[in-house]
Amino acid sequence: MLSSNRLRVLLEVFRTGSIAGAARVLKLSPSAVSHQLARLEDEAGVGLVERNAQSLRLTEAGRRLAVRAQEVVDIIESAEKDLLAQARVDSGELRIGFFASAGYRLLPLALARFASRYPSVALDLAEGQPFELMSDLERGALDVLVVFEHALDPWSCPDGVEVLHLFDEPQLLVVPTGHSAGMRPKVRLADLADQPWITTFGAEHPVSILERAAMLEGFTPQIRCRSDHYEVTLGLVRAGLGVALVPSLGLHGATGVQTCRLLTPQLFRRIGVARRPTNPNPAARSFIAYLRTASAQLRNSLDPGLR
Repeated sequence: MLSSNRLRVLLEVFRTGSIAGAARVLKLSPSAVSHQLARLEDEAGVGLVERNAQSLRLTEAGRRLAVRAQEVVDIIESAEKDLLAQARVDSGELRIGFFASAGYRLLPLALARFASRYPSVALDLAEGQPFELMSDLERGALDVLVVFEHALDPWSCPDGVEVLHLFDEPQLLVVPTGHSAGMRPKVRLADLADQPWITTFGAEHPVSILERAAMLEGFTPQIRCRSDHYEVTLGLVRAGLGVALVPSLGLHGATGVQTCRLLTPQLFRRIGVARRPTNPNPAARSFIAYLRTASAQLRNSLDPGLR
């Protein structure tokens, strides 16, 4: 039988990367942490850590058990909260991560309704890219995380996390008012191969979705500026300094520009909400229901041609 307390020790070593770091979090001495790890290895019957004079790292078995340890901790916390609070949704705290353009309409719409129904739930919101915040979700610092995935840049969900699909959001071509492309119902990216472009930096690598899509259409775009802030992108397009790809959520309230549908079928983002299925927080389950309702309301308004 594996000790849940020793699993917590292994989990903190995994999170912090060292015995000293785990000792600080757990308020134990480093020798006590080392002793607990040794006992856990005896219980597991397999080596969990590799030690040398300068460093310590988990073995493959240690890493896999650490991921399972998070699930065990979640289950124990769930049992404790059930006993103490009978899983009340109208109290406690809800920690939500989200990407910037989800904060324009999607998140406020869902949160306004949730907060009206559960005013006593304390909200803690963190903005950032999904790949930046995913580790916070994995280690329990976030309850839910609103995420996106580009069809041209898919990613794999970490162990212990699942993503619930909400809707598909089209990428639209944005041009200055009066631009010739704005007169057509649909355009190809290659039709604007000679235009200066405003694009993003990319997520975990420097190649943006625009550059990936342009490669498929046989051209290399002329990049005039890179920005991950859609207000900056729209301002530069409005001033006639280039054209851009902008996801529909990022166009809220945009004036002085025109948008065009694109013929490239892969130019859309999958919007979803990531969670740990073992998370005991009842407010998280309720909030996801409100997020689904808000998503259904927004989906048809983003682009009637894409479902």
